[in-house]
Amino acid sequence: MTIRELQPRRVFEIFDEITKVPRPSKKEEKIRQYLLDFAKAHNLEAKTDKVGNVVIKKPATPGHEDAPTVIMQGHMDMVCESNDKNFDFENTPITTVIDGEWVRAEGTTLGADNGIGVAAALAAMTDPDLVHGPLEALVTVDEETGMTGAFGLGDDMISGSILLNLDSEDDAEIFVGCAGGVDTVCTFSYRRSFSPKDFTYFKIDISKGQGGHSGGDIHLGRANANKLLARFLFNLTKKYEVSVAEIDGGNLRNAIPRAAHAVIGVHTSKKENVCVALNHFIADIENEYAGLEPTLEIKMESVDAPEYCIDSETSVNLIRSLYSAPHGVISMSRDLEGLVETSTNLASVKMKDTDKIIVTTSQRSSVDSRKWDIANQVEALFLLAGAEVTHGEGYPGWQPNIESPIMKIASEAYQELYGVTPAIKAIHAGLECGLFLQKFPHLDMVSFGPTLRGVHSPSEKMHIPAVERFYEQLKLTLKKVGEMKK
Repeated sequence: MTIRELQPRRVFEIFDEITKVPRPSKKEEKIRQYLLDFAKAHNLEAKTDKVGNVVIKKPATPGHEDAPTVIMQGHMDMVCESNDKNFDFENTPITTVIDGEWVRAEGTTLGADNGIGVAAALAAMTDPDLVHGPLEALVTVDEETGMTGAFGLGDDMISGSILLNLDSEDDAEIFVGCAGGVDTVCTFSYRRSFSPKDFTYFKIDISKGQGGHSGGDIHLGRANANKLLARFLFNLTKKYEVSVAEIDGGNLRNAIPRAAHAVIGVHTSKKENVCVALNHFIADIENEYAGLEPTLEIKMESVDAPEYCIDSETSVNLIRSLYSAPHGVISMSRDLEGLVETSTNLASVKMKDTDKIIVTTSQRSSVDSRKWDIANQVEALFLLAGAEVTHGEGYPGWQPNIESPIMKIASEAYQELYGVTPAIKAIHAGLECGLFLQKFPHLDMVSFGPTLRGVHSPSEKMHIPAVERFYEQLKLTLKKVGEMKK
């Protein structure tokens, strides 16, 4: 069986088409054209705004023109993570695999976040049997790396009063709130110095961590490769003079780093000591993360001496700050049991040009003041280490409305279909809903979707039976709203 033969067939056919269209964040030209071509092929009105968002509109089923207009919303970009560092996300389609009751990709992120939400919206727009009021499908750009689509959404793009965000990841759950977030970027300026000639050089490589979504998976306690690397290097610097020639870890602000590496040197007389230290370190990490990180690998190999290294003062400050930087859950919500309130992710460490090292972190919280508190703590730490620190614009959270009419309709739809009352929750991940509400305060919103696991990592997978339940819930919700009057 191929993915196009799965049920609901129309949803999976469109999802299959979407996986064949390259769509990294900030490079959405091809997927935008696909959406516009889709609308044209189905005689649907479509338009874009100056930042590249797309809205597709469909008139109401005859007799339901007076119903409220519903906006189905998803984002067109995807997180691009691969086990193959050479995988070309800008030009290569995703290869999907059916694995029992799950769909996954061959060695890369699947892009079900949020390709399946977009596919469901397009399927609903073209379902000849669906009775509905006026519909709008809003597909935004750059959700994963800045939410610039939601920030820049044109004032005249949407006209609906109800918004269904189709970007959640758990069956039988309806989300009515989300965390806000802000990125904190710390830049070290370093001087290049000639590598000591009496040193032996090693490449330390940490790879194949579980990674995951820095919001939805942060509470699982998975290893952060940047933190592990800094920990090992810090302990080395306590005993030996260490020369750092190269350091790199993580990629995306919203993904827990799965891999990191460094090229370091120690005096040749100490090379055996470093090998022994690494063996002890590996044993400690295997013990600490037993059951959590079954595929994590830590290796070291000898390499040729590089011509240059980072100056010693900067390398010490960098290692100390990375080791002491907070990562993970900071506090839990007192209002919703089991919900992470505040967290921070030590996301990436990158050497740029010939004199800059950029450390990117991401803070989230459902309490705006706590979001800025942890961001300022990160700032204070890296300022002490001599870095320049800037904060991004950030994005607001979405305050839960337990009295939301559309929440009750979506909940009733699921209960009628499957005899289960879905859980009403907030999510620690960031959704675009807070930004929509800021610009269009009249909107009544909920978020729901099928079960996804391993999002933002090559382990991403989508539960096939949950997709059918998700789509049936969407259709019944649209039908119920279509039977209402404004």
